[in-house]
Amino acid sequence: MENKLKIAVIGGGSWATAIAKILLTNTSSINWYMRRQDQIDDFIRYGKNPRYLTALTFDTSRINFTSDINAVVRDSDVLIFATPSPFLKLHLKKLRRKLNKKIIITAIKGIVPDENMIVSDYFHQKYNVPLERIAVLAGPCHAEEVSLERLSYLTIACGDRDLARVLASYFENHFVHTAVCDDVYGIEVSSVMKNTYALIAGVCHGLRYGDNFHAVLIANALQEMNRFCNAVNPMPRSIDESAYLGDLLVTSYSKFSRNRQFGTMIGKGYSVKTAQQEMEMIAEGYYGTKCIHEINERYQVTMPILDATYKILYQRVSPIVAIRELTASLM
Repeated sequence: MENKLKIAVIGGGSWATAIAKILLTNTSSINWYMRRQDQIDDFIRYGKNPRYLTALTFDTSRINFTSDINAVVRDSDVLIFATPSPFLKLHLKKLRRKLNKKIIITAIKGIVPDENMIVSDYFHQKYNVPLERIAVLAGPCHAEEVSLERLSYLTIACGDRDLARVLASYFENHFVHTAVCDDVYGIEVSSVMKNTYALIAGVCHGLRYGDNFHAVLIANALQEMNRFCNAVNPMPRSIDESAYLGDLLVTSYSKFSRNRQFGTMIGKGYSVKTAQQEMEMIAEGYYGTKCIHEINERYQVTMPILDATYKILYQRVSPIVAIRELTASLM
């Protein structure tokens, strides 16, 4: 089975590019869908992504590029979605082929806007993909470090553990270690929530809060994440594993974290709108915060950090005021 799977990457950003690099260490060729034909043309011309991870070069003879979503679905067994969550529906808009017999891997660390659904549920409910054929790719793995072949860790979560192991074999190499689990919901929701926490960590950094407070903030964020996951999808899980805690830490601390960068700009006085305009890439935490907040209106989990982030982003509460109020609720 491993040798017969035809794998496709969906997306043209930095994470999609990093995933393609990983895959090409284990398979002779991949299919790669990008929405814009001019980006594909430039990629083939220069041998690299013209916009993201531009120092990373590829042997384009091993890549079957297409801007036709139906063609890539037709020609692939496994579809790895690595687009920003706000653009997922745009990519799928022209899809006419069925997905129910495909294997879907979501590498999207966000929630489908307007649906308030995690991506795996979206494919299951809207496209009738069986849950056992949907996997989530997550963990502390910045695209920039993958491009430099710095040691990284990925977890593949799938209800079918045997399938998870097969899929993991395509990602395991000398600079990526893999693990498998069956906590699809927990891994996916944690991947969304850590962006919110990285964003507010950036706000605090911009406001010149120090390392001591940052440590307390992230410790409380982990507890908050655990409470929400257990309320919405109760099952045995170890929140201190790398797919949860590790991803939270790297996103909150790293200079490569776009969510932290976005938050830092807000903390330094940029308006939310101006910070968005200045950012060259999507900060998923902006969208994820609203979605998790709205989902939590049903569950009423105590989430002071997420609430503070929501106030800053959507209720125009001053970051200084919101963080000052937050400090009183942390321990």
